[in-house]
Amino acid sequence: MVARWWKWVLVAAAPCAVAAEWLDADEVTVFVLSALAVVPLAAFIGESTGHLAHRLGPSAGALINATFGNLAEMIIAVFAVRAGLLGVVKASLTGSILGNLLFVGGLSMLVGGWKRDSQKFSRLASEASAGQMVLATAALLLPAMFFYAGGGQAHPDLMHEVSVGTAVVLLVTYAAGLWFTFRTHHHLLRGTGHGAADGEPVWTMTRAVGTLAVASVAMAVVAEGLVGAVGAVGERWGLNEVFLGVVVLAMIGNAAENSAAVQFAYRDRMDLAINIVTQASVQIALFVTPVLVLVSFPLGHPLDLVFSTFEILAVSLAVASVAYLIVNGESNWFEGVQLLALYTMIAVAMYFLP
Repeated sequence: MVARWWKWVLVAAAPCAVAAEWLDADEVTVFVLSALAVVPLAAFIGESTGHLAHRLGPSAGALINATFGNLAEMIIAVFAVRAGLLGVVKASLTGSILGNLLFVGGLSMLVGGWKRDSQKFSRLASEASAGQMVLATAALLLPAMFFYAGGGQAHPDLMHEVSVGTAVVLLVTYAAGLWFTFRTHHHLLRGTGHGAADGEPVWTMTRAVGTLAVASVAMAVVAEGLVGAVGAVGERWGLNEVFLGVVVLAMIGNAAENSAAVQFAYRDRMDLAINIVTQASVQIALFVTPVLVLVSFPLGHPLDLVFSTFEILAVSLAVASVAYLIVNGESNWFEGVQLLALYTMIAVAMYFLP
């Protein structure tokens, strides 16, 4: 019981962060307090998701975790778009995909497989997720090809039209993926329920959903303070825009998925852990990104889908590596080390980007 007090102690950082923002405190202070407050909120989101997954199955539980976890990411991005920080927004989107696939996926495989020969999960779900991730890579690549190689630089106004068209296709594809998972192939992907950890009683649906809702709203309030402080923090710490978005903001915004997936892998619930990793990445690429493109126009700062060459190559490497490792429906700790090594190399390269 004492081990869980840390969550309640760190929860106090949330009102402190909000108060610091209202009192115009130092930006670094606001940033640090907000980051600390995200940790316990992510833990509550992960815990409530585990109880929902027990009742609804791993696919539904992973989707709920990804949706509530990405809520903070989307809110951070919306405020950043309104502030005109389009470069940071695009970097945080690619960073979320990289962080979920390589860091969270790798850490889950390492922690879950350390004392086990291997861990198994649904091959069908892995294949479906891998296909969606390949589509997401194409969505990053094609607008950039149009801009850099197809003459789009001479007609920048057309770039937004290409981005909107791509966004609509991605949303339709995401809806089709949900229909596949929860309607036509639900009987193959629903998995089996698991009990709560350590013999604890499973929460009621009301308690689990209520905890998710409260923690997510608090996460959104805390996340808003990060946007106002991110520029000053980057300048003071000497961090470039891409590294700040890809590593720092992405890791904070996806703390819910980070903690939940690793916990479930440790408990040998790898189906749920892998579903969280892939669902969170697919949702960022096929739902959050196109929604931001569409809502950016009324916000006065149209967002396009022209990502830098380095970001496209990094995401392509991540998707190819993860798809290759999970398509057989089995993982081990050494595969996790490989994913973490790739993520570290990408982060180091981005830190030194001019």
